[in-house]
Amino acid sequence: MRIAVLFGGTSEERDVSIASAAQIIPALRALGHEVHAIDTATGQLPPAEERRLLASRVAPLPPSSTAIEQVRARAVALSPAHFDIRHTDVVFLALHGGAGEDGRVQGLLDLAGMPYTGSNHIASAVAMDKDLAKRLFRSAGVPTADWLMAPVVAGEVDRQLGWPVVVKPSKQGSTVGLTVVRGAEQLAAALHSAYAFDDEVRVERLIPGREFTVGILDGQALPVGEIFPPGEIFDYQSKYQQGGARELFPAQLPQEESARLQDHALQAHRALKLGAYSRIDFRRDAAGQFWCLEANSLPGMTATSLLPQAARAAGIDFPTLLERICKGAIKPR
Repeated sequence: MRIAVLFGGTSEERDVSIASAAQIIPALRALGHEVHAIDTATGQLPPAEERRLLASRVAPLPPSSTAIEQVRARAVALSPAHFDIRHTDVVFLALHGGAGEDGRVQGLLDLAGMPYTGSNHIASAVAMDKDLAKRLFRSAGVPTADWLMAPVVAGEVDRQLGWPVVVKPSKQGSTVGLTVVRGAEQLAAALHSAYAFDDEVRVERLIPGREFTVGILDGQALPVGEIFPPGEIFDYQSKYQQGGARELFPAQLPQEESARLQDHALQAHRALKLGAYSRIDFRRDAAGQFWCLEANSLPGMTATSLLPQAARAAGIDFPTLLERICKGAIKPR
């Protein structure tokens, strides 16, 4: 197949996207596919620039606002001169966050009649808007923690949620802009930090306990994984640095609990009408209740990413996973 891999972009998850592409592109080429590397911020990459960009690593922190603004200032227009994907068989979306994951790129590809990996533009947009996603989780019977949408005052949070809470942008991933708030005196600063990344901010009850993840592939739940972050939150650094967190696939859970968690994940996936694959994240409280945190419509494909680990636990190696994702994209939608 001729495959265009779209990655990079102008979101705060640009570095993560590049790291995903660094795994995807050589694996697809090793399978014999003709692969074109396209950074949606700069266009199709010549070989030397591709090698330079894909050799970079994810830094311990997301790119600064200054760095992202510099990328956005240099970003090219979406035109055939920079994005000639008209003769490709499938577009592999290795984008994370921002326009790459919120349905805007998917909408353009739909208009162009191009098959692409992941979920359609509506499902992508809903999954990225965590407020809407949580409402749909509840409608499907998937437990999710109570939340409020800002603006909120400390008294309201105290009455309706209690402390501690998590304050985060409503349409971001990778814990960008996230703060754990333990008391009223910390709320204003946390809201200010989150608003730097999104015009909608969510305040959510923190669920202490164990953290789990379930990948979905072709309508089936993959083995449950457990995440052991070094701190209270599975944050940006522990997600993307080697040794940042320990992850176990399959998780050490009783079979009944694993099955229940997989069922919750499938219900969440279906409630958002997600596509051929996704990843659904959970926490389990001390009473044994599972709580859905969020759904990822384009889960990471870095060297440390969770979906490839889940697939491997199911006997699906990384090249086979990519092949199935590509073939799933060219089926009738």
